[in-house]
Amino acid sequence: MSRERADNRSGILLIDKPEGITSAKVVSRIKRVLHAPKVGHAGTLDPFATGLLICLIGRATRLARFFLESDKTYRATLHLGVTTDTGDVTGNPIAESSGKIPAEEGIRAVFERFTGKIRQVPPVYSALKHRGVPLYRWARQGRAIQKPPRTVTIHRLTVHSVDLPEVSFEVTCSAGTYIRSLAVDVGEALGCGGHLSRLRRIQSGDYRVKDAVPFDRVDDPAVLKKRIIPMTAALLGWPEHRVGDAVAEKVRHGRSISDTDLLDAPEGVSHKDKASFIKLIDERGSLIALLHRTETGHYGYFGVFGD
Repeated sequence: MSRERADNRSGILLIDKPEGITSAKVVSRIKRVLHAPKVGHAGTLDPFATGLLICLIGRATRLARFFLESDKTYRATLHLGVTTDTGDVTGNPIAESSGKIPAEEGIRAVFERFTGKIRQVPPVYSALKHRGVPLYRWARQGRAIQKPPRTVTIHRLTVHSVDLPEVSFEVTCSAGTYIRSLAVDVGEALGCGGHLSRLRRIQSGDYRVKDAVPFDRVDDPAVLKKRIIPMTAALLGWPEHRVGDAVAEKVRHGRSISDTDLLDAPEGVSHKDKASFIKLIDERGSLIALLHRTETGHYGYFGVFGD
């Protein structure tokens, strides 16, 4: 298969995942409809959650980590007064508050305390692994594995409405943040407990759910093919540089690339900027590498996309 044909079968699909289906089943459906040999996703959504699922097709699966590391924005609902074993609406109630739920002013004040860098304990029902096995499998076997707390960043946390016992809010956060844990922690801080009753991802990095394919359209291959974002358009905000065959050949063999190989700086990139990130495009219009400029004026590889 030629590189051009491989690129035509590779790219990014934005899907609006509905409630009640796993992220893995969404991927499986796309793989079947497109007859694609390889499909993955960049960031699991729980079955009860909805919203943006970034699906990666073919060689684009190698871009997953760049999407996984990006900030995310969610709209969510916290149900106060009832705590569940999973931290969300799918779990079994384990405690119900007998006290009074704080008034709206107190609720908003507590939410404000959770902005910035916070320490968060990952849920025991999560896809994080212990000895190679997801935590949720250990938990279902009656062996809850508690991972140590880690630091995450809540960039923005806004309460949209308070209609007790439910509080609707929106959060923009760093990669690795668990909104279930955030909901549980807010409930504990309020003294009445709580769990996450609704969750919708509306943005991941520069991609938004409003641009996603509705799930009821994924069985139409023509719709999916039309909506595939090519690899060269991935990683919005990264400048790109087109190179000739000689430099492309060096890249494909993993040889060192320096400023002398990129005599004309790509638009938006200064060779004096030691933090420059660049997408390298060959003469055929294919993405062949992702580069990061080092202090020595050479470029380190983030990924090479050969045949």
